[in-house]
Formats: sequence, structure tokens, C-alpha cells
Amino acid sequence: MKERAFRILARRGVAIAITCGIFAILIRRVPLDRLANVLATADYPAFLVLMLPNTVFYFCWDTLVLSVAMSWFHGPVAYSDLLPVRASSYVVAFFNTNAGRGALAAYLSRRLGAPFLQIGGTVLFLVLTEYTHLVAWATVGILMVRQQVRTELAWAPPMVAVFWLVFFVSRHWLSGAMREWTLLRTFRMAPPSRYVQIVLLRAPMFFVSLWVHYLAARSFGIEIPFGPMLAFLPVIFMLAALPITVAHLGTTQAAWIFFFGGYAPAEKLLAFSLAAHLTFTTTRTLLGLAFLPRAWADLISESEVTSHKSEVRTSDV
Repeated sequence: MKERAFRILARRGVAIAITCGIFAILIRRVPLDRLANVLATADYPAFLVLMLPNTVFYFCWDTLVLSVAMSWFHGPVAYSDLLPVRASSYVVAFFNTNAGRGALAAYLSRRLGAPFLQIGGTVLFLVLTEYTHLVAWATVGILMVRQQVRTELAWAPPMVAVFWLVFFVSRHWLSGAMREWTLLRTFRMAPPSRYVQIVLLRAPMFFVSLWVHYLAARSFGIEIPFGPMLAFLPVIFMLAALPITVAHLGTTQAAWIFFFGGYAPAEKLLAFSLAAHLTFTTTRTLLGLAFLPRAWADLISESEVTSHKSEVRTSDV
């Protein structure tokens, strides 16, 4: 237990150090007075009118994607029953992305009476297809502005294509050599068409977010052409999902300045990325807190039902 606690504390310490290090570099480049001036003069009503509905739409559609995946691999689950668990997982994810995914799998495992690793495999399936759908959007953007794209970024789409080719070619071997791996059950069950379907199902989430960021950036005096926004915003979202900083701060802001530094001053990009990121994460967390009592009540109810069934079996014996 002591070693585990030490590892957790060490990871948190590293995340804090990385976050502080990134912001120290950013503040050296962007003086605080210039950043404060941008934050003070931004058009927040126009910004919030776009960003708040985007977060609610993301939550509702994210739950829909989860509902579809669960029905494919574990049986039908009511959309309304998944809203509390999806929202509650955002609360945990605010502090740690992987912990949020683990909490989601643990809740669904208990809620559905399915093995944790089996549900965990479906959560991993959703994570993998999420990154693939972002790369697909980035590929479209790269083709639109290929003259402005760095060579190393242009390699991303073909590398992803090679990954999926190797993955599907090796599926037969995986199903034979690793048949007992419960964690891989969803990947064994899913035909290629399911991967395509879930990637397409996620498309509205990014498409709405793309337009929201494209328009909301103007509230901070930023004008980024649509092509570069389409090419680089998916990459920023992927970097933002890396669980290496506190609340995903730092990496997101650095990525905005790195990719869009040619279109707007660094202080405006830093101010907008901070406002957009904090608005999205805070609103998601508040939604999670609002649904938390219902999620907890559902878990208690399921626990009582399971306990009652166990007592009945015992008395029968």
C-alpha cells in the first residue's frame, strides 16, 4: 500500500512539475500584463453563447456513442440510464483522464453485472476510435492546407492507416492466441464495419466543436482560417487528452500557440485557449456533479438488489 501511495504521489508530483514548467515557459513568452489585457477586453457573452451549448451537446452525444457501443457488445442499455454515469465520470476525469475511464468501466460493470475487464475493453475501444476519428478530421484538414503543414505532422495519417492495417491483419492471430483475454473481447467481437460506424458516429461531436472554436475565437480578436483550424484542432484535442499535466492544462495552451502562432499574437491564443479549456472542463464537471446523486442512488439500488438476490440464493441452499 505504501509503495502504491508513493507511486500515485510521484505521478501527481510529475504532473504538477510539467504543468508549472510549461506555464513558466509560456509566461516568459507572454507577459502577464498583455495576457490580462486580452482577458479583460474579450467578448464573453458571445463566447459563452457558443461554448456552453457546445459542452452540453458534447455530453449528450458522448452518452449516445457510449449507449450505442454498450448495446453492440453488452446488450441494450437505456440512454437515460447512461446519462448519470457518463456525467459522473467527467468529475473524476477532471483530475485524471485514465481514472475517469476506469471509473466509467467500474460503474458500468456493477450496473450491468458484467466483468470489469469486459467493460474496460469496450471503454478502450471507444478511446481508440476517438483518436482515429480525430486523425481522420486532421487528414481532411491536412489535405486542404498541405503547403502549411509540417512534414512530421503529415506523416500522422499514413501511420494510423498502417496501424489499422496491421491490427486487422493480426486479428485472427489475436483471437487464437489471446482468446482468454477478457479485455480484448470487444476488439474480437467487432467487425471492421463497427470501427467505421463508431468513427462516423463521433463525427458530429468534432464538427460542432470545430465551428464553435472557429467562431468563438473571434470573441478574443482571433481570426484563424477554417482550413488550418480543421487541420490542427484535432491534434490539439489529442494532445489535451494526454494525462501528463494537471487538469490537462499547459499542453493545450502550448499547442494553440505552436500551431496557430502565425495567425494571432501569443497572448490572444493563450487567453482564448485558457478560457475555452476551463469553460469546457468546468461545465462538464458541473454537469457531472448535478448527476452525481442520481448515479450514486443507482449504484446503491443495484447493490441492494444484488445483495437481496444473494440472500435468496443462500436461504434456498
